[in-house]
Amino acid sequence: MGKTAIVTDSNSGITQAEAKELGITVIAMPFYIQGTTYHEDINLTQEQFYEKLAEGGDISTSMPAVGDVTDLWDRLLSQYDEIVHIPMSSGLSSSCETAYMLAQPYDGRVQVVNNQRISVTQRRSVMDAVTLAEKGKNAAEIRELLEREKFESSIYIMVDTLKYLKKGGRITPTAAALGTLLRIKPVLQIQGEKLDAFAKARTVKQAKSIMIKAMQSDCKNRFGDAGGSNLYIDIAYTKDREEALLFKQEVEEAFPGQNCIVNPLSLSVSCHIGPGALAVACSHKFAE
Repeated sequence: MGKTAIVTDSNSGITQAEAKELGITVIAMPFYIQGTTYHEDINLTQEQFYEKLAEGGDISTSMPAVGDVTDLWDRLLSQYDEIVHIPMSSGLSSSCETAYMLAQPYDGRVQVVNNQRISVTQRRSVMDAVTLAEKGKNAAEIRELLEREKFESSIYIMVDTLKYLKKGGRITPTAAALGTLLRIKPVLQIQGEKLDAFAKARTVKQAKSIMIKAMQSDCKNRFGDAGGSNLYIDIAYTKDREEALLFKQEVEEAFPGQNCIVNPLSLSVSCHIGPGALAVACSHKFAE
């Protein structure tokens, strides 16, 4: 058994089954639905979540209970020397700041990574952490390396419906009504700290084109890698995997040689944007 345990949360999109295969621990994020508590991938599957969303249930997200986190750390530290804890971006949730405060009494044995990522880019950070641990890096070194790369990622998301942005207060009812009338497909971006508007499209085809061109621009201008050879390029979606696989083909045509991984967006993101969303993301590869 290695000396460094890797912990993340289900915002990464890593399932409990995948975590077992990787030898890591994934904390299931809690959801409150009609007053009942559910935990992602424990007693709430992707399919069940979208069923409850379609039923119009009152759904809200929350942070893991403090005691659950520290109990987990204590249990792991009876088996490992130290822990690398990788929560979702501090710009999108207070769970990172909470974890950082909880880690203070552990005298450096728990290293909390604030690397400003979520969903597929957070997943890449976890995979990088596993690789670094296998190469003998200690927890503090892994945290430093991940935080050094924290802004070396980009996500663009097409939202299929304005209903959930309106429900979450991210747009006004008037804007939502007008956007629905005009059949607008907003394209949002996550560049580390928060979810922002990027562009407006009238069709899914146009939105996909906007996202691919934005990713090409980022690869060339932000990362100095027009072909994306030193970047992971991933596809994500909410509910509709078939549409995501079609989008994968288009992205791979734009980036020859890429083999894009397709994964569902984490439910914490899905809760705010609803079904039918598509996303493309890139993350910088660590130099060997």
